[in-house]
Amino acid sequence: MQARILLIYTGGTIGMVKDSATGALHAFNFDKLLKSIPELSLLDCNINTVSFDEPIDSSNMNPSSWVHIVEIIEERYEDYDGFVVLHGSDTMSYTASALSFMLENLSKPVIFTGSQLPIGDLRTDAKENLITSIQIASLRKNNSAVIREVCLYFEYKLYRANRTTKINAEHFQAFASLNYPPLAESGVHLKVNYEYLLKPTRKKLKIHKKMDVNIALVKLFPGITESTLNCLLCNPNTKAIILETYGAGNAPTEKWFEELLEKAIKSGKIIVNVTQCSGGSVIMGQYETSSHLRKVGVISGKDVTTEAAITKLMYLMGNNIQRKVFKTIYETPLRGEMS
Repeated sequence: MQARILLIYTGGTIGMVKDSATGALHAFNFDKLLKSIPELSLLDCNINTVSFDEPIDSSNMNPSSWVHIVEIIEERYEDYDGFVVLHGSDTMSYTASALSFMLENLSKPVIFTGSQLPIGDLRTDAKENLITSIQIASLRKNNSAVIREVCLYFEYKLYRANRTTKINAEHFQAFASLNYPPLAESGVHLKVNYEYLLKPTRKKLKIHKKMDVNIALVKLFPGITESTLNCLLCNPNTKAIILETYGAGNAPTEKWFEELLEKAIKSGKIIVNVTQCSGGSVIMGQYETSSHLRKVGVISGKDVTTEAAITKLMYLMGNNIQRKVFKTIYETPLRGEMS
């Protein structure tokens, strides 16, 4: 029996084609997908498409757009064996990470992909990314989906979505997963690294649509002042702060810095420590410059990406997780987002 795949177009470069006469870009008609990309007929699957009424640039993505994607999947979940989401690359890791939390007990593949060049460009990476994403979403073994999580496919590699970050705006290899190996690699053969996949669940899909956006992201830098940090940490509308620290979670040891964090936490704010390095992990207490953070109650983001740290925080706060267990739950991997 052929796999049924739903292609969801949200916007982005992959859905654009260039007019050969004028050079202007316009939206691709996904209803004519097979005619434009005949190679898709070689795949053992049936493909249907759905698009946002008004496709958006990924720079304009926000939690309401994430909910829209989730609702498309929710409404058609029983009708399809897998989903491929076409999305602009700039914020793809944020959206894909968010969906990994919003789709609890997922038992079917949700593959995000996009491209650096439009689908009609002579040297486009769009066709390969699209074809292989659909092929991966169609993979079945013992009558069950091989991939049962939210993933991101780009330039011959399939990654766990909430482990990715965009690292290059010009190269075809635009994404990396520095703290977790690829789930699959596409070469002459499509190789699935089964040992790295999330373990399947028998629980029923549970949808989460409430994401609390009252958070701030603060990247430390040498010379950051008390007044600047105070504006962010003590803003009455801010419920939580992601603190991007140095190296393995290190920060200034000046007295004002520690006192400001302690004041914010005592006032009820949540502070999460993530490294501003592309790879590696926060290990609070490894150095003296992080011991004070652990002492005042800062939460360790371990080896989570900033994208996953932000969306996990929105998800947990949206679910009204009680303060007394928040730290424990945040520091626990929920969808394979941290080691």
